[in-house]
Amino acid sequence: MDKMAFNPMVRFRVDLSRLCSIGPGKIELLESIGRTGSLTQAARALGLSYRRAWLLLNDINRSFGEPVTLAKMGGHLRGGMTLTPVGKEIIRCYRMAAREIESVVRSKLQSIADKAVMRGPPHPGAPRKRLARRLNGW
Repeated sequence: MDKMAFNPMVRFRVDLSRLCSIGPGKIELLESIGRTGSLTQAARALGLSYRRAWLLLNDINRSFGEPVTLAKMGGHLRGGMTLTPVGKEIIRCYRMAAREIESVVRSKLQSIADKAVMRGPPHPGAPRKRLARRLNGW
């Protein structure tokens, strides 16, 4: 089989305390809110229900001493949501850690990556999406 370039994608969750964790799902939600300016649109962009997105955001907001987002009332024309400086800092720190971890993984695991056999996706009936979300800290 053809070898593919070793380009690791590291997905990790950090437990900041017993009741506070940040992982790829929450970071992607915050980034999507920053891009769209709306929790509804952010949820839609990520394929989440509004309720699931709201629960994730509520968990993040309760975990920190300051809110990570600010909501502006006013409906779909004037309402919206923005990231606070705390929300932006959470994203910045997590992404910086991710880059450093990927660098370490790239350097430490290159020798085994050269031996890995690249395979196609699992059989069509495999429950990939739900399992991937559970494994990746959603």
